[in-house]
Order: sequence, then C-alpha cells, then structure tokens
Amino acid sequence: MSNSCGAWYEGDPVLENYHENEWCKVSHDDRFQFEMLCLEGASTGLSWKTIMHKRAAYRAAFNDFSIEACAAMTDEELEKLLSDASLIRNRSKIFSVRRNARAVRSIQEEFGSFDAYLWSFTEGRVIDGYWADTSQIPVESDVSREISSDMKKRGMSYVGPVITYSFMQAIGMVNDHLINCPYR
Repeated sequence: MSNSCGAWYEGDPVLENYHENEWCKVSHDDRFQFEMLCLEGASTGLSWKTIMHKRAAYRAAFNDFSIEACAAMTDEELEKLLSDASLIRNRSKIFSVRRNARAVRSIQEEFGSFDAYLWSFTEGRVIDGYWADTSQIPVESDVSREISSDMKKRGMSYVGPVITYSFMQAIGMVNDHLINCPYR
C-alpha cells in the first residue's frame, strides 16, 4: 500500500517528468495519442521505465510518430529498425506501429479524428477514480475492455485491455492521480 502517487517513479527524473507533466493529463492531439498507443504497446512484458528511457529513440525511428509517415513505412524500413539497439528489437512490436497507424488512419476517416473515436467511449468525460491509495488503482476497466475489443476488430495489435487502460491514463481519459497528489 502506498498513499504516494509518485512511489513508482521516485529517483528517476524521466519518469518524474512524465508523471508531473503528461500522465493522466487530457490530450486531444491525435499524434500524441498515437505515440502513447505505440509506446504502451512496446511496453508489453517490459517496464514503463525501459520504454520512457527509449522514447527519444522511438520518436527518431518513427518520424515523431507522424501517423501518415508511420503508415507509409516500408518493410525494409521496419526491418532496418530491428538492428537498432536503442529500440526494443521485437519484430511484432516494430511492425505493429505501421499496422496501428493504418488502422488509426481509417478511424480518422470514419470519425474525423482518432481523438473523437477514443473519447466517444466516455462521451467526452474523464474517468476519475479519486483514489486514496495506489492499491485501489485498477489495471483494466469495462471501458478499457470495450476500447480494446473495438481496436482489435479494427486490426490493431498490442491493445489488450491492460495496455489500453494504461494508454487511457497516458492520454488523460483516466485520472488515476491519488487524491492527495499535487499533480492531480
């Protein structure tokens, strides 16, 4: 049990900056949302700390997560990234960036933006748990399961309900800062 919202990042300035300036902060920017979707997917089976320390390399490798640029990446470009030690060299995760970018483009065509699609699941409202202790914060929810299922139907990968919940936190659809956190 911990009533410290920052217990998971203590001593790491990269994670501290993320917690204070991005985590659970509302974003309506499709590019940022796509970046967080890709980074959360890359974190599957790994620590968020590992991914955040590789974030600059991911941005460089994937054209700052431009949805159009990622959707247009060739097999050769993606294969080349598999030899880049600054990334997680998992073929499925690397290729999922292009796959998910193409799915996001289709979503944008259908809904007008990735943002409109995502926030339609909460009717534009932030889900706020008002937690007093970190042990109360869930790892998935009914909404994350619903979004996960829909994204999978649209051809996305690395979007299970737990990763989707973390993604929802990353873009501010969920506010899981503890009630006593100054960054709430």
